[in-house]
Amino acid sequence: QVQLVESGGGLVQAGGSLRLSCAASGIMYATNTMGWYRQAPGKQREVVATIKPSSTDYADSVKGRFTISRDYAKKTVTLQMDSLKPEDTAVYYCNVRTYKDFWGQGTQVTVSS
Repeated sequence: QVQLVESGGGLVQAGGSLRLSCAASGIMYATNTMGWYRQAPGKQREVVATIKPSSTDYADSVKGRFTISRDYAKKTVTLQMDSLKPEDTAVYYCNVRTYKDFWGQGTQVTVSS
């Protein structure tokens, strides 16, 4: 089992920045993919960014604005979000994929115009 605890959401004006952090505990390995997903009201959950030792991937909508990073020793993953837009408003979830998907409780990000 893996437990994930997120922090760092909040309210910000368009053009501003936020930093999300996620701390994992339990059995996982450096080769497991970690990532951030988001779900806006009335929409399906979508991938924002993922990271594993060999690569990082971003949704087209956040490329150039968001940066995902990971501390493999501390089992943490961070999402730096810059140039935020109102359409980035959503609940953001941390994820780790081992033998199944594990999810954090979610953190609200609200971007006002």
